[in-house]
Amino acid sequence: MKSITYKVFKCLLFKLFFILSFNSYAQEEPEKPGNSAQELADKLANPVASLISVPLQNNLNYGIGAFNGSKYVINVQPVIPFKLSDNLDLITRYILPVVDQRNITGENTHEFGLSDATVTAFFAPKPKKLITGYGPAFLIPTATDKLLGTQKFGLGPSILIMHQGKGLSVGFLANQIWSVAGNSERNDINQFYTQIFLSNSYKSGANWGANVEITQNWEGKTTLISFNPSLGGITKFGDQIVQFSVQPLIPIVGPDEIKPDWGLRAVVAFVFPQ
Repeated sequence: MKSITYKVFKCLLFKLFFILSFNSYAQEEPEKPGNSAQELADKLANPVASLISVPLQNNLNYGIGAFNGSKYVINVQPVIPFKLSDNLDLITRYILPVVDQRNITGENTHEFGLSDATVTAFFAPKPKKLITGYGPAFLIPTATDKLLGTQKFGLGPSILIMHQGKGLSVGFLANQIWSVAGNSERNDINQFYTQIFLSNSYKSGANWGANVEITQNWEGKTTLISFNPSLGGITKFGDQIVQFSVQPLIPIVGPDEIKPDWGLRAVVAFVFPQ
């Protein structure tokens, strides 16, 4: 798994360097209003922007637990907006993880397959000063291996509050999920997640930022916190707009059994302006 993973990340890093050095998107004729490289970068920084996108988020973590395990997760994360009225949108966000992990559940063990899916529906009023979104979050037991999922259905509230000016985005999103059904022999789910984020974009579509991710497992009494700086850019493959970004994943707080020694994230997002 390591050799394949390193090749993927090396390719993404090379492509990102190319984007930042010579952005083919910015060299082309001006786009329609709202679809310039910087405007798209700002929309992608806004979790409730009315923009169809399909991010593929690659997460690689090493040094997990007693057996120095490794975990490679590809989160398929389509975002699909629906216009409910002139003043209200419904933004649906889906996260379907594909997991390849070694030495996590024991020495010389290997699991591969789907993990549980998370679906969030944000009702997003037309922004005035602050951008807000609120709605339900669902945990769906789609795992193909019992060691990769909870075997529980979950439900809870989600919220987003952010401020955005041209080139600058800052805010946070959060959800709390409780299990409501599923395998009675598995532990109940009572988990809080929040992400505090900041992003700054440029006319070329290049952007940098950082976020802090906090996962609080109330049932297991564990807290996991990571700090993740990022660097990204926007380009085109033919007519297809694509955003690339890379993030070192720096663990800050967490119990030894789940906190990795280090990690890296690379995101490829296919963008479909309306």
